[in-house]
Amino acid sequence: MTSGQNTNTITLRYFAWVREKVGLAEEEVSLPADVATVGELMKWLQARGETYQAAFAKPEIIRAALDQTHARADAPIGSAREIAFFPPVTGG
Repeated sequence: MTSGQNTNTITLRYFAWVREKVGLAEEEVSLPADVATVGELMKWLQARGETYQAAFAKPEIIRAALDQTHARADAPIGSAREIAFFPPVTGG
């Protein structure tokens, strides 16, 4: 095995309409070495197919959490084991 490509396996969780559009509640993925931030991850997910493209069509409104801590798009993924994606929460 070569050490030239470092992959990071992570659990992705999807909630509310993000889950409905992706068609999954969660999945495990191996991230490419060039995906280092939450925003880069959303862009990479968009390229995975139509369902992901629909779910992440407006990444600026999607909220994310790294290991259950809210994170901005420019947050580094680092050693996170879980990333959750959900729409903005509205009060009522």
